[in-house]
Amino acid sequence: MPSSDSPSGCPVSHGAAGLADPVLFSTGDYRAVWAELRGRDTLAWQDVDGRSGFWSVVRYHDADRVLRDPDTFTSERGTMLFTLGEQDPAGGRQIPVTDPPRHTAMRARLQKALTIKSVERQTELIRGLVREVIAPLGAGELDFAQAMLTLPVAVGGTAMGLPRADWPRLVRLLNASTAPDDPEYRDPDGPRATLEAAHRELFAYFQDISYDRRRRPGDDLISVLITTEVDGRAMSAGEVLSNCYSVLLGASVTTPHSPNYVLAEHLGDGLLDRWAADPGATASGVEEALRLASPVSYFMRYATRDVTIRDTPIRAGDAVVVWFGSANRDAEVFPDPDRFLLHRKPNRHLAFGIGPHYCVGHTLARVTLRLLFDELLSGFTDFEPAGAPARMHSNFISGYKHLPITAKPRAAA
Repeated sequence: MPSSDSPSGCPVSHGAAGLADPVLFSTGDYRAVWAELRGRDTLAWQDVDGRSGFWSVVRYHDADRVLRDPDTFTSERGTMLFTLGEQDPAGGRQIPVTDPPRHTAMRARLQKALTIKSVERQTELIRGLVREVIAPLGAGELDFAQAMLTLPVAVGGTAMGLPRADWPRLVRLLNASTAPDDPEYRDPDGPRATLEAAHRELFAYFQDISYDRRRRPGDDLISVLITTEVDGRAMSAGEVLSNCYSVLLGASVTTPHSPNYVLAEHLGDGLLDRWAADPGATASGVEEALRLASPVSYFMRYATRDVTIRDTPIRAGDAVVVWFGSANRDAEVFPDPDRFLLHRKPNRHLAFGIGPHYCVGHTLARVTLRLLFDELLSGFTDFEPAGAPARMHSNFISGYKHLPITAKPRAAA
């Protein structure tokens, strides 16, 4: 394939060009593309439409540098590729697209509500939701990926005080938000129309919920947002709606895809049997699943000034995309990076990000995943595929939308 030139003259490989294409992540070998880019001494430039493009950051230490420095690499212009070259209207209003110090003030009370002590008080409630979601496995075939896509909405929806009857609708809308290119969710008018329709419906939903919660506040996360003050005032109605969406979206993209990864890619290699025989490995096993799955593929930043990364000059205003899944397989940091090591330590993966934008719901996600693997491996055995898995058609989410499996109930000890 012919190469085109980046702003600084660095060549663009065929592999780099594929990273903006959702098809690569559903049917292509995107890990091989990442490995090729990690082998370079410079960053690769991706031209998207002849008018805009981005630099790909694929090594761990480079990703760490970008994500820890919001003064040089801002999130406020937008963090998603669908906003590339545009100004994200949520900039400065929604937690993921706001820089410190305002970002810190916006997330402070949410962070306090989601401490390990607060979450652990909900352990048995979360365990009950986990059991409910995986219970059909005992009666026969289960589309495990669909069950996992439901789980974070059940757990997050409970934490936000959202009615149970609304959960299936929210799952559908969140899938459309994160995978608008996927034929299963795509509007006939295309991905942009899919995304806009999903956002309209979600924001209208949270508008109704937050209106009711203002009249009858509780101890749920929406009430926390409504009563959060930033710059000496309560967040506006629009800011509350935007962050309600962000909180539930964050849960839906981080929680489901590491268990989906484990069951899609490690059935038949003995991992689940070794894990089931070693219950003490659950915490480290969850971290390894998060590292290898890297459910969120990327986040984008914009350079605020001229800067150099890996001998590559980046100009003020250039977009920089950090590919988490690639950084999490960097052999400089993770020996034997493609192997699933149940007891890998240290394991400072970037699945939840790093720096000031570190995922505010990471504790809730980790507790949920530990309970899930505890219940799954203590309750079932002899996991087998029951059909072909299907990956999400998305460059943002690295995961599966369908994963039919069977298993046998494990005999009581």
